Amino acid sequence: MNPLPETVVHALHRAAASATATDGIRFLDRHENALFFDWATLAQRAQMAAGYLHAKGVKRHDRVALILPTCPEFIDAWLGCQLLGAVPVALYPPVRLGRLDEYFQQTATMIGSAQPVCIISDARVRRILGRLLPQVELPLGLLKAENLSKETAPIDLSPPQGNDLAMVQFSSGTTVAPKPVALTHRQILANADAIMDFFPHDDGLEHAGVSWLPLYHDMGLIGCILPALLRPGPLTLIPPEVFLAKPSIWLRAISRFRATLSPAPDFAYGLCTDRIRDEELDGCDLSSWRLAMNGAESVSPARAKAFTDRFSKWGLPAEAMTPVYGLSEASLAVTFSNPKTVMHSEAFESRALSKGNARILNSENNDAPKVELSSVGRPLRGFEIAIRTSEGTPCDEGVVGQLWVAGPSLMQGYLGETQSSVVDGWLKTGDLGFILNGELYITGRAKDVIVLRGRNHNPQGIEESLLNVEGLRTGCVAAVGTVDSKGDRLLVFVESRNPTKDTAQRCSEAILSKTGLEPDLVMILEPGVLPRTSSGKIRRAETLKRWQQGTLSSPDKITPWLLTGALAKSFIGHLRGPGRNRP
Repeated sequence: MNPLPETVVHALHRAAASATATDGIRFLDRHENALFFDWATLAQRAQMAAGYLHAKGVKRHDRVALILPTCPEFIDAWLGCQLLGAVPVALYPPVRLGRLDEYFQQTATMIGSAQPVCIISDARVRRILGRLLPQVELPLGLLKAENLSKETAPIDLSPPQGNDLAMVQFSSGTTVAPKPVALTHRQILANADAIMDFFPHDDGLEHAGVSWLPLYHDMGLIGCILPALLRPGPLTLIPPEVFLAKPSIWLRAISRFRATLSPAPDFAYGLCTDRIRDEELDGCDLSSWRLAMNGAESVSPARAKAFTDRFSKWGLPAEAMTPVYGLSEASLAVTFSNPKTVMHSEAFESRALSKGNARILNSENNDAPKVELSSVGRPLRGFEIAIRTSEGTPCDEGVVGQLWVAGPSLMQGYLGETQSSVVDGWLKTGDLGFILNGELYITGRAKDVIVLRGRNHNPQGIEESLLNVEGLRTGCVAAVGTVDSKGDRLLVFVESRNPTKDTAQRCSEAILSKTGLEPDLVMILEPGVLPRTSSGKIRRAETLKRWQQGTLSSPDKITPWLLTGALAKSFIGHLRGPGRNRP
């Protein structure tokens, strides 16, 4: 095996020199037309992008904001920054058009944190960014992505060092405002290399990837682009809005290009199970898929198993479903479950879990309310995990506590942080979980825990109890706890496209049956009401805050001049989010 390159620039030069003509990045549009660039061509385009940025005044170590969809220009800009020694900061484009004011406020805050010298965007995004520009300070203004691949005067580029910043990645912001995570070349390459270590190499398959994940998200960028660059192979990219409008395009691409790796958050597997019709997969063969990595949000064992069962008829191996755990502060991945075995999950007694003890259901307590949790596996090479009490004392096996991680790709700190969040090489993640038989189980975010009558309850278990309630939108549920004059209360907010008069009652009964908890309120909402992070996670605390303030309301209507035709339909589908039994 080749030694690990010191920087992304060294990895790009190596891939351009040694990769085959079939190794590179393929862009798939909504009609499934493919546009392919091999690594040599991508390196040439990156060189031109670096020259353009240099001519516009971007200097080494400057931060550059990228507000772009999934397109060749994103790769040009990101790699061009690397060659120039600048630091790309990928921000999400304005896709939830019904909440533009919210988008501008959040983006202005992130730009204030990262302090880029300019923004690179394409013509479509620039039409919308006009209202943002007066709110931010950009010394070099707004640059056109279309000009990145134009010839410029050659420049002499000296490569960065391994400990130089390679990128700034914002945390998801599920419970707090997104934070700018500063990551070096050495850190992100170490994580990509550790991910590839988990790929089965003994069955003769050459690795190939397919991804619809946004490139501003670490799972799409570090988890897909960097492995394809580090150990050169073909990677097919699908715009996320295209996947959300037509989920079958993802599985067809895996079949068509014989992909072995393709990650996704948990909701996507449920979306495919619910939305894809058999006839859409005529002629498909999913037998090449080895790593269906399931991460970025809590893993629902029921949803993952339903996906595996549904698509086994097209050759999907049962072992492909691979729950994983990671976070931006660790560059990405921390633990992987075994890719050669079927996903492992256990049913735990809810009452014991609420007291902080993981007790597996057995014949004696089989009728007790339960929570099924999936193992997210063991640490990647070089990583360590620990479960500790709030005072920092190590927890015994099977005891729920706070998750701490250490490893070679852990951030040095947040950008601009005066006192590092990493203490003695360890980071407190903010997640709760326990270790059983050496494997990690995540029970939720510490700040999302619902306390009812002195017991802690995991909101994911409550939300998952609604999976089989007809008429609800997949993944569009928020369970929260609050304390008011009536005492501890459990509130559940659910989006439904066509609710009936008994939808709330059916939700309440399902929660009581599965968890033993009776909600004090079940509120049925219109599509698009629940606040989300840029990566699509439900923001529970923000949901509660808006409900208390009386501002939990539907998005504004879409401004018709922003998008038209088929593109509008695709984006509007993205805004509405994944829906159960949606036509």
